[in-house]
Amino acid sequence: MVLAFLFFMTALLYACIGFGGGSTYNALLVLGDTDYQLIPIISLICNIVVVSGGVWHFSKEGHIRLPRIAPWIVFSVPASFAGGLIPVPEVIFTGVLGFALLLSGVRLLWPEREDPSFPNPKAPQHRFMPAIFGTLLGLLAGITGIGGGIFLAPVLHFIRWGNAKQIAGACAFFILVNSLAGLTGQALKIENTDVFSALSPYWILLPAVLVGGQIGSWLGAVQINMSMVKKMTALLILYVSIRLIMKFINML
Repeated sequence: MVLAFLFFMTALLYACIGFGGGSTYNALLVLGDTDYQLIPIISLICNIVVVSGGVWHFSKEGHIRLPRIAPWIVFSVPASFAGGLIPVPEVIFTGVLGFALLLSGVRLLWPEREDPSFPNPKAPQHRFMPAIFGTLLGLLAGITGIGGGIFLAPVLHFIRWGNAKQIAGACAFFILVNSLAGLTGQALKIENTDVFSALSPYWILLPAVLVGGQIGSWLGAVQINMSMVKKMTALLILYVSIRLIMKFINML
C-alpha cells in the first residue's frame, strides 16, 4: 500500500507538467528491490496509463500541436524500440537512471523565462535538431524504461519551442508513443516468460497511477501554477536520484 501511495503521488505531480513519472517509478521499484527484469515493464505500463489521460486533457485544451511535435516522434519511436531491446546490466541501469534523474531534477529547478512569441526566431534552431535529439532521447528512454519526456522538456524549453502548457502537452504525447515502443522492445527482450506471471502482485499500482494521473492532468491542463509543481517535482526527483546514486555506488 505504501508503494501504491507513492506511485499515486508521483503520477499526480508528474501529470501536472505532462510527464508520466516513469523515471521515478523505476527509482521506487529499484529501491524496493523489485525483480530487475520487471522494473521497465511495470514503469512503462504505468507511464502509458498516466499520459493517456494527459494527452486527452492537454489536447482538449488545445495545448498539443501534432504537426510540430511529429518530427521528434518520427525519430524517437524506432530508437526507443531499439533501446528496449538492448540488454543492460543492473548496475549500469541503476547508475544511468540515477545520474539522468539528478540532471533532470537540477534542470527543473532552473527558472524558465516565458516568451509571448512561439517559436522564438532568436532562439537556436537547427533543422536536424529533431532527428538528432529525437533519436538520442528515444534510445535513452528505451534503455532506461521510461518515456523520455523528462529529457525532452529541457530541450524544448531551451529552444523556446512553446509555452509551459504546450511543452507539457508535447511531452505527454512524446511519452505515450515512446512508452509503447519501449514496452514492446522490453517485452521482446525477456526470454523467460515465467517472469510475466510475477507482475500480478503489482496490479494495485495501475488504479493508483490512473487516479493520480487523471487528477494531475486535469490540474495541469486547466488551472495550476506550473512553476510551483515543477519545483515540487524537481525535489522529488532529486531525492530519489540521490538514493539511486548511493545504491549504484554500493553496487560497484
